[in-house]
Amino acid sequence: MQYKLKKETKWKKYPGKKKIKLQVSKYDFRLLSEDKSKILVPSGNYKKVLKRFRQIEFFKHRG
Repeated sequence: MQYKLKKETKWKKYPGKKKIKLQVSKYDFRLLSEDKSKILVPSGNYKKVLKRFRQIEFFKHRG
């Protein structure tokens, strides 16, 4: 998962919700595949990206 301020252009590795300086509403988030070759969720809000991340993790460990 990566994040950036809405006005910035460079994406950074997401360190965790408690370690970012501002509220999550001030940032854009995106979700990449494990090898970082494919964007699974393009730029969106925290809730949307985290929801998709949880769906992927659920199906990965389901079987």
